[in-house]
Amino acid sequence: MSSSASSSTAAASPDAASEGAESTESGGRKRPKPGERRVQILQALATMLEQPGAERVTTAALAARLDVSEAALYRHFASKAQMFEGLIEFIEQSVFGLVNQLGEREPDPVLRSRKLVTLLLQFGEKNPGMARVMVGDALVYENERLQQRMNLFFDKIESALRQNLREIAVLSSATTPTVDAQADASVITAFCMGRLQRFARSGFKRPPSENLDHGLRLLLPDGRL
Repeated sequence: MSSSASSSTAAASPDAASEGAESTESGGRKRPKPGERRVQILQALATMLEQPGAERVTTAALAARLDVSEAALYRHFASKAQMFEGLIEFIEQSVFGLVNQLGEREPDPVLRSRKLVTLLLQFGEKNPGMARVMVGDALVYENERLQQRMNLFFDKIESALRQNLREIAVLSSATTPTVDAQADASVITAFCMGRLQRFARSGFKRPPSENLDHGLRLLLPDGRL
């Protein structure tokens, strides 16, 4: 997998977890430690998803990349859907871990919201394979529950933004803070999803952070408080 959006995210990544992993069993080489093969499978899947214009990743292609049998994959994952769930868990833990830190460390709700958008887009930019999972491009032919889980991920992002924005609306004496916050959070979440989708569908040529400061000033202007 690519490097993550921050040092905190990197510490949680399968790359970091598998650093120094041993090689495969064949050719007299040492067996991977417990759990390392599982991480290697997820790394290989994420790497294959990073190829611009990549077709649907099959278990046969994944096994060939790892130089193992398909049966060996299923000793660690019950299905390919479970492999994708492993990637989604990584996305959730990485992003929401950072969102929680923002809630604890950033008292200004405007800056907190800007930083939330920034970390989300930077995470996708630094992990292109994950960006394809986040926007659903990699999930088109997979189990429907995977897309539902990613939908829930963005619902939680919108909820976190809505909390911040309601705080902003209350501090600025808005007459309908809850309604305003809900509408604004929806627009900002759609902006994030659109940036990530453009990144994936441009073959990773249009980074999500492109002109981001300008976009943030439009969505979350300094004078909101």
